[in-house]
Amino acid sequence: MNSAATTGDDELNRELALHTDKYQINMMYAHWVNGTHKRRAVFEAYFRKLPFGNGFAVFAGLERIVNYVRNLRFSEEDIRYLSEQEENYAPAFLEDLLQFHFQGTIYSMKEGALVFPEEPLIRVEGTIMEAQLVETAILNFMNFQTLIATKASRIKQVAGDDILLEFGTRRAQEADAAIWGTRAAYIGGFDATSNMLASRMFGIPAKGTHAHSWVQSFGSEQEAFDTYAKVLPDGVTLLVDTFDTLRSGVPNAIATAKKLEAAGKRMNAIRLDSGDLAYLSIQARKMLDEAGLQYVKIVASNDLDENTISNLKLQGAAIDTWGVGTQLITASDQPSLGGVYKLVEIESKDGEMVPTIKISSNPEKVSTPGKKDVYRIIGTSGRALADYICFPGEDALQSGRPLKLFNPLHPYLQKKVDRYEALPMLEPIFVNGFQVYTLPGLDEIRRYHKEQLSLFWPEYLRKLNPEVYRVNLSERVWNRKQELIKEHMPADRE
Repeated sequence: MNSAATTGDDELNRELALHTDKYQINMMYAHWVNGTHKRRAVFEAYFRKLPFGNGFAVFAGLERIVNYVRNLRFSEEDIRYLSEQEENYAPAFLEDLLQFHFQGTIYSMKEGALVFPEEPLIRVEGTIMEAQLVETAILNFMNFQTLIATKASRIKQVAGDDILLEFGTRRAQEADAAIWGTRAAYIGGFDATSNMLASRMFGIPAKGTHAHSWVQSFGSEQEAFDTYAKVLPDGVTLLVDTFDTLRSGVPNAIATAKKLEAAGKRMNAIRLDSGDLAYLSIQARKMLDEAGLQYVKIVASNDLDENTISNLKLQGAAIDTWGVGTQLITASDQPSLGGVYKLVEIESKDGEMVPTIKISSNPEKVSTPGKKDVYRIIGTSGRALADYICFPGEDALQSGRPLKLFNPLHPYLQKKVDRYEALPMLEPIFVNGFQVYTLPGLDEIRRYHKEQLSLFWPEYLRKLNPEVYRVNLSERVWNRKQELIKEHMPADRE
């Protein structure tokens, strides 16, 4: 499959410097006026809660982030627009923006990785000005695509080896959501899409049948089926529920299939798009088999999601391929991920990098200070035991010494690991403004996602009430967090 980075499509290279919140520009300007715009800073992007009640999330969106950062420039038109804002930005500031290009360093999870709450998915190091500018776009791309890839992976877990078709374009929240949502769904395990532009841009297989309107535009259903088969004899999937699925649709499709056989061709499938899909598919399968058409598959659509597919399979539905649209592309049961981007380290006046913390009356919103790495701890079974968050270069991991894993919220829950492999999860993407990471093709990303799934015991992957996977802080990180909490939260006085 082609990587989107190599397609050269204008869709991937639009000017997106103003794809940001106004307060980012205002903070950049305030730093510029204050002379602090070149202070070094480190931000980390992460989410606090898994979507859909799932046991994991699937990281996606990196390719678009890379394209965005690589092409990040302010155009003359952008600068003219900014000059008209009520803030009346200084001309010298706007001139600096015209010369802007990202010169920082970015680390990221690889697309397709299984990821968990409170761990850095993306780390941005640079001047406060450039790190602030990229926040909105990074969160936009990461939050949406990770959400859809996670939903797709949930559906794949239920569908097993069945074929999954992404049918969501017409219900997506505009074109960008349809295109990039398609890509995220493919990462999560879908096999093809109905979206032709996404297919061309990313090399995803395109699949399609016909609409009810095709059948309605002919004098009879049989004429509609026969005409379609005559025009496209090597790709015939017939929608059989325009009038009466079992009394007309399936019998007419069988008649068309027999005519194809006489011409040396085979019909691919019939498609069900309404009604009791379990009952209709079972009856249709019986009718097809009795007609000697065991090779004809059954495709189902109609507001499907992982719960409906699971229930249909429990009822013995004879469905081979699932077309999933609205519920996937809109992530209808949880339409946002809620990822955040927090300052974790800032350059002090004497030039040292100092950890920072955000305190909140909501405990789950207290940030973890300092620049951090993430390692996946693999036990002797070859399965993941925990994710381990530590400061770069911590001795325990470097020397392979035993690790003490403890729950950050409940430190008394501890586990000691003597023999393990520590897999680094954050990859360098940009270093001092230069891209050092080669974007993989989608097939490679899909393989990586399958490899990631194979590292986890089934109890972490199940759809309903999954076991909670450990995300642990090193003792140094945990102790530093407690120190800063005490420093910023003086004891109450009577």
